[in-house]
Amino acid sequence: MDQQDTGAQARRTVNPSGMASPGGHYSHVSIANGLVFVSGQLPIDAAGTKLTDKPFEVQVEQVLSNLAAALSGAGSDVTKLVQVRVYIVDIGQWATFNEIYARWAGDTRPARAVVPVPALHFGLQVEVEAIALA
Repeated sequence: MDQQDTGAQARRTVNPSGMASPGGHYSHVSIANGLVFVSGQLPIDAAGTKLTDKPFEVQVEQVLSNLAAALSGAGSDVTKLVQVRVYIVDIGQWATFNEIYARWAGDTRPARAVVPVPALHFGLQVEVEAIALA
């Protein structure tokens, strides 16, 4: 866990164990002012394997597993989600995503946006970022 002081408010960053190392110059989680900001999570497993050739459903399950791990590593959880942003390559997969997400989130219903995009890194099909309470 990294600690960074931003002046009046301390901010800390977290890269939870059980998740692949970030693939760029960022942390999986940044915590500030009682909020947990989770960087975009791609369907990459803990060993760093990119699930490019796996079906959309498997990719969604991995992304949501990564999101849960990031939240847990920050001392938060799914019930504390405030906003979720979803990027999908094929908007035709929206219903499938929504079904898997609803099972995963249960009674939690944070604000959410689903954004169709032309492409994601490594040819992956879905990415999710979120904000939660600490």
